[in-house]
Amino acid sequence: MSHNILITGASGYLGGTLLARWSSANLPAYHKLYALIRKNEQGEAVKQYGAEPILFDIKDEASIKAAIIDKEITIIYFLIDAMTSEAQVPMIQALAEVKAKTGREVHFLHTSGAKLFSSHAGHPTDRTIPDDDVSLWELQKTSQPRYGVASKGLDANNTVIETAEAHGVRSYIFIPCIVYGKGEGFGNPISIQTVAIVKAAKKLGRVYKPDADHHTWPVSHVVDNALLYLEIMRNILSDQNIGFGKNGYYLAASGSVSWNDLYCAMARGLAKRKVIETDEVSLVDDAVLEKMGAALGCPKDMVPLFLGGDCTLQARNGRKIGWRPQFPEEHILEMADEEVDIILQNS
Repeated sequence: MSHNILITGASGYLGGTLLARWSSANLPAYHKLYALIRKNEQGEAVKQYGAEPILFDIKDEASIKAAIIDKEITIIYFLIDAMTSEAQVPMIQALAEVKAKTGREVHFLHTSGAKLFSSHAGHPTDRTIPDDDVSLWELQKTSQPRYGVASKGLDANNTVIETAEAHGVRSYIFIPCIVYGKGEGFGNPISIQTVAIVKAAKKLGRVYKPDADHHTWPVSHVVDNALLYLEIMRNILSDQNIGFGKNGYYLAASGSVSWNDLYCAMARGLAKRKVIETDEVSLVDDAVLEKMGAALGCPKDMVPLFLGGDCTLQARNGRKIGWRPQFPEEHILEMADEEVDIILQNS
């Protein structure tokens, strides 16, 4: 029996690009690809990528389980909620039932985020931490996050791994970072972090940095992010025994850049278009933090969560299974001018 696959988040920035790249990836054979849609109008959009639309209530446990068991889905890519595990748990439980019914190995990939592997989540930043480090699971379990939302995200990661292990499901934690470039899907074409820089700068008339220190963060072009999703899928469909569970963390990053370099590159693009008054980057004060929070729709104390922090996670697991990013880390700085254009045209 071939695998049946379910992708969620098909209208999003990451999921849309994944779906757009699917048919050209030359994946091993599978039976059927389903894409979860939120409304019927999205059905035709996902069909153009070779996916069959499926509609069920993601907040209703019975609906989730019925859909997965009825379609005999054996692989789920979850791309819609990094901060809770409400939908993931019944999905994993349903996968276990499909495994018992069909005898097939079943797989659940949860999309997390680099914030949950950073200073924001209480992770150490005095050393590089590879995503294949055997201590990463323990770090996730024992971290003391600075933000409540990060605590929820850590709980979601851990719940997915523990629930999957208890039910005989292979789990994978996929970790996007600062993702840039224009999305290729039918829905949202723009990122989150670079958009936050532009949104705050437009409101304040210049780019501000929330941290005095020279922090760094991993980066990835949206296409490279999609290619890692696809490489994991290729290995699953080929029955390769890749890292999963407590050894299944996959960071999608070609490398890391300094936040300061990114702020400066974005500021030049914004100033060139007269969106802001100057391309100089200044350190925030309390009053500026308040205004940045208003621009981003968050309390001032949360601004660094959107626009700063230190993450020393390093991508190794993806390269072990054949992933080769096309764009080096410095490409985000070279493309910052174009990134500004993409954001201004789509926000």
